[in-house]
Amino acid sequence: MNKNILIAGAAIVVVGGLAAYFYGPYNEPKPEPVHVQAPPPPPPPAPPKPEVRQVVEAPPALPPLPALADSDSFVLDAVAGLVGNKSLMKFFHTDRVIHNIVATIDNLPGRRAPMHVMPIERAPGTFITAGTESDPVIDPKNAARYAPYVKIAVAVDPKKLVGLYMRLYPLFQQAYEELGYPKKYFNDRLIAVLNELLAAPNIKEPVKLVQPNVFFQYADPDLERRSIGQRIMMRIGNKNEALVKVRLREIRQELMLHMHDKKLDSAK
Repeated sequence: MNKNILIAGAAIVVVGGLAAYFYGPYNEPKPEPVHVQAPPPPPPPAPPKPEVRQVVEAPPALPPLPALADSDSFVLDAVAGLVGNKSLMKFFHTDRVIHNIVATIDNLPGRRAPMHVMPIERAPGTFITAGTESDPVIDPKNAARYAPYVKIAVAVDPKKLVGLYMRLYPLFQQAYEELGYPKKYFNDRLIAVLNELLAAPNIKEPVKLVQPNVFFQYADPDLERRSIGQRIMMRIGNKNEALVKVRLREIRQELMLHMHDKKLDSAK
């Protein structure tokens, strides 16, 4: 019962007793009928709160990024986590990692890609040819030289790779500006390079070569005038090229999703 109703009832009993004592039955006037208003009914109980079935925890705050000059071990550890195979990490250079990645990506649409800025070791062995001295072709066995690099490309999850890239993007942008592009965005360059590599033609094997001097060239002038990025794609063999292109398309798709959701400056 409501506590206020109990207090009101007790007060009525006390007042009634005093009246009976002073006015007694002998001198009590004929009482007037008293109409006592019934107390209002208690309010209905509040509806029960919905049961909490799931609790979503807020994501932990990410630690700050290292300075670009001190980022090598941080980046290599993160890449090792993506690759999931420590033996494949021996192909990566361990100094100026982000600088070298940015410089190499920037070079791929051009004619040359200097080896001293490559973020990974060059393919082991020497370029293998077949055919005759006057009519050389790329030996199909040459594709095996690139197998470890293709294995890395296939092993890395595109979504996780792009997630890491988004996390490290301030460092990539800084390195790109230091390369000589203070008013441009590295992400724009990366998308352009991915499109460039995906446009590499699927050439029919065996691939004919010429050797006008020390180095071999593609016999087809259209192939030889292609960018260094496309020429590398053609050199690794059709099977390897197909595998790499699948992964590059997935990476580009993930990048485009992040550009839409995260609204990178480069998407402006």
